Amino acid sequence: MLGLAKRVGARFLLTSTSEVYGDPLEHPQKETYWGNVNPIGERSCYDEGKRTAETLAMDYHRGAGVEVRIARIFNTYGPRMCLDDGRVVSNFVAQTIRKHPMTVYGDGKQTRSFQYVSDLVDGLVALMEHDHVGPFNLGNPGEFTMLELAEVVKEVIDPSATIEFRPNTADDPHKRKPDISKAKELLNWEPKISLRDGLPRMVSDFRNRILNEDEGKGL
Repeated sequence: MLGLAKRVGARFLLTSTSEVYGDPLEHPQKETYWGNVNPIGERSCYDEGKRTAETLAMDYHRGAGVEVRIARIFNTYGPRMCLDDGRVVSNFVAQTIRKHPMTVYGDGKQTRSFQYVSDLVDGLVALMEHDHVGPFNLGNPGEFTMLELAEVVKEVIDPSATIEFRPNTADDPHKRKPDISKAKELLNWEPKISLRDGLPRMVSDFRNRILNEDEGKGL
């Protein structure tokens, strides 16, 4: 894709990830932080794949003059996500609608920051329309533990929902929160939709699809 962008003179958008920071020792994470990544861990193919993609993008930018834009995307949620994609928000929402316990790995005290999909789209458009290469953190600085997220899901869907604890996964980051000062200053962007405002929109979509799925199975 970088080669194609070079040939046709296109502007190239790389949607990188907060996973480039690994299990961060800096909190919140700024774009200048190089990360704390296990290069041979179970999650490393994703972390290092994105880090390598950033390297290649910058090499093409410096060496061949390709116009690249790099976004480091933090956890994003919203309607039309896959019901069973394994992401924590879609997991919790689908499990609660189906009357299953929410699966929490470890003690549930690890934190994440959740941005609504339309905020991310606005950030990506702003990045492509401005003259700054990046990287830029695109995320919502609102920080929630997994247990706090579960409580919000309960508030929105079913106060009687339960939680099931399971052993934690390997190399699971303890904290994740973006410093978005750079995007605010250079892109004039910041997220507008809080978790409590955005989650009901996602829940409505998930509920409709799960009910249709159940009707198709004769349930």
